[in-house]
Amino acid sequence: MPIEAGTKAPDFELKDNHGATVRLSDFRGEKNVVLLFYPFAFTGVCTGELCALRDNLPRFTDRDTQLLAVSNDSIHTLRVFGEQEGLDYPLLSDFWPHGNTSRAYGVFDEEKGCAVRGTFVIDKEGVVRWTVVNALPDARDLDEYVKAIDTL
Repeated sequence: MPIEAGTKAPDFELKDNHGATVRLSDFRGEKNVVLLFYPFAFTGVCTGELCALRDNLPRFTDRDTQLLAVSNDSIHTLRVFGEQEGLDYPLLSDFWPHGNTSRAYGVFDEEKGCAVRGTFVIDKEGVVRWTVVNALPDARDLDEYVKAIDTL
């Protein structure tokens, strides 16, 4: 069951596609965060979603918001994926222990072994303010994230 709006966002520590450590708490008091979970790099719907975010990145950065995209792929896979697609925001690896962060947010599909399409808008105090979870084949609407950020 995905965590709900009004819940304190679980902190995490994950490696990004360049091997740097990223913690949710690093942004507390500094920036809002859009935390986006997706199933797999190099797949059609995921690539489309992440490239749409790339193409609209100023819609987030101009709103004092950090975009963090999380999958259960390895950092090596994410590095190649990020470079191939020109993704200039952190791609975080929830590879090992496999799916721990995805599970903490209630978006890990145990049967498929990957995260589902869950998005959490987290305010500067670390509280989840908006969330949406889509089925694996269903792309999300990034305009909805922007609307949620604008309410903060």
